[in-house]
Amino acid sequence: MKGPALTVLLLLNVAAAACSRESGVKAAAGEKAHPVTLEAAQVRDVRRQVDVVGTLAAKEEVIVSAEVAGRVSRLVHDLGDRVAAGTPLIELDPEKLQYRADGQRATLEQARARYGASADGELPPLDTVPTVVSTKAQLDAAQQQLDRARNLASRNLLSQSDLEIAQTRYDTAKAARDQGLASARQLRADIEAQSSSVRLAQRELRDAVIRAPFDGYVAERLVSPGQFVQPQAPVMRIVRLQPLKLTAEVPEKFAPWIENGRDMAVKVDAFPEQVFAGKVVRIAPGVNLKSRAFAIEGEVPNPDGKLKPGTFARVQITTDRVERAVTIPVSAVQSRYGTNRVFVVKDGQLAGREVVLGDRLGDRVEVSQGLEAGTQIVATDVEQLADGMKVTSK
Repeated sequence: MKGPALTVLLLLNVAAAACSRESGVKAAAGEKAHPVTLEAAQVRDVRRQVDVVGTLAAKEEVIVSAEVAGRVSRLVHDLGDRVAAGTPLIELDPEKLQYRADGQRATLEQARARYGASADGELPPLDTVPTVVSTKAQLDAAQQQLDRARNLASRNLLSQSDLEIAQTRYDTAKAARDQGLASARQLRADIEAQSSSVRLAQRELRDAVIRAPFDGYVAERLVSPGQFVQPQAPVMRIVRLQPLKLTAEVPEKFAPWIENGRDMAVKVDAFPEQVFAGKVVRIAPGVNLKSRAFAIEGEVPNPDGKLKPGTFARVQITTDRVERAVTIPVSAVQSRYGTNRVFVVKDGQLAGREVVLGDRLGDRVEVSQGLEAGTQIVATDVEQLADGMKVTSK
């Protein structure tokens, strides 16, 4: 390209650039200022709260087992049923147990009859047992004969052999009476043993009806009608849902803030708009060496059974710790890619400032780093703002 032509081209480019700069300046000069609402960062007293995650669990949970062998004849309750303490859950066939109880009762009645007692009355004293009364009468007669024989022998009116016969009869009668007393004692012991057997048979008969150990819900049924179960065979799982137990771990740095009786606010995904109240009831004495946290247990009232065991829960524990903190409206925070910013106004233009947030306090949030008290910031509608924008306060 020749010299004159090149010179003309350069002059045209310079003119175009000058026009572009001029139009940009005009555009900037004509940019309309965006109206914003300013608010000063405030210092407030903040009651500290501990936020942790936990799990709801049944207050009590037990596997109910059969105590006697039998065939399942009836399911009184099933999965999901609410049951009261003592309510029948399952009925086993009682026929064989009834036969056993009747047999034990008959054996007892026989023993009482031999003892000379009525069917249901108190046992009479040993001296009134028929065998004891009979042997006592024989002993008394033998004693009289022996006394008479000794009297006659002392006057040489009875031979020595006859005296010895009277003595033998007395010894035999005495041995018979002792044997009668021993038999009566043995019979009395047999009656007590038979009474225990009858009570055991009656208890087994009652155990044919398997009952709920406490108020709760049937969480699982483990047998079916017609199934034969052995003693200690699990038949149902019962859980107590009022109140529920909440288990969680709290970081060790919060140990001075947590005490028994502290209020808890519990939220679950199933009811996102509802807050359930609870209290801390137990605190572990030691810290888990792996998680560097300590376990706590809470109680959450659940009178209507809405909350379910095993549910994930977010827990907020109120403490007595009050601190001064810089707070701003939540609406003043712009979040981008894991960073939080607020906007201050400098010479009529926005300047973003990165901040570190602390606890959420209703419609406000704590600023732990990046902002001083009293600093004016844009309080609302910050999502569309950017650095360098011209603004004017409303």
